Amino acid sequence: MDAVKTIILSRKKYVGISGKRIIVPKAKAAVQSRPNLLIDIQAKMQQANSPGFERWAKIFNLKEMAKTVIYLQEKGLTDLGELEKVCDAAVQKFNDLSGQSKAASARMKDISELQKHIGAYGKTREIYAQYRKLTGRKQTQFYEQHTDEITDCQAAKRYFNSLSLKKLPSMQSLKQEYATLQAENKKRYPEYKQAREKMIELLTAKNNVERILGVTEKEKNRDRQQEAR
Repeated sequence: MDAVKTIILSRKKYVGISGKRIIVPKAKAAVQSRPNLLIDIQAKMQQANSPGFERWAKIFNLKEMAKTVIYLQEKGLTDLGELEKVCDAAVQKFNDLSGQSKAASARMKDISELQKHIGAYGKTREIYAQYRKLTGRKQTQFYEQHTDEITDCQAAKRYFNSLSLKKLPSMQSLKQEYATLQAENKKRYPEYKQAREKMIELLTAKNNVERILGVTEKEKNRDRQQEAR
């Protein structure tokens, strides 16, 4: 099926010699049952002055609609309900992969922060221990001489307490965990990218179909309620 040619011919069919459209009766609200989206789109195109087409035409052109028709044909998506299910599944898959990637990235950030404080604590704990043994003027003078080390050690201890750490993990174990998470994210990225592209394609097609058919949010909610019964 030459989608572009068919759509253009359907459009021209209702344009007179003078260039003015022939007025035809307005279509009723979008029907609840859509056994074949391609048939519905062609029917909608024949309603040259329909509000649904007018709204859609302000944003898209005929080539854009042709691309949508071809996409639906290639994917075998000729039912609106099935298209919605496929879209929902694509969104869910993308969200799952995105969530896994974000969780791994967040943990990697936490590991880096923990490594920083463990390193600082290892370098400053002896100085901090000496500081705690002193009192009065000697402690004040010692603090003035080692302000940075004492401050870093105190910050590290506060961080460990915020995590309720009773025993500090080894730097080696943290490095291994970080490397594993990094490798998983790298391995996951191609699937994530593919899932994102597929989701965008499907949502774009679904959005185009709903606009050209004049499907309103009220109608979609009503259909969902009927399916749930």
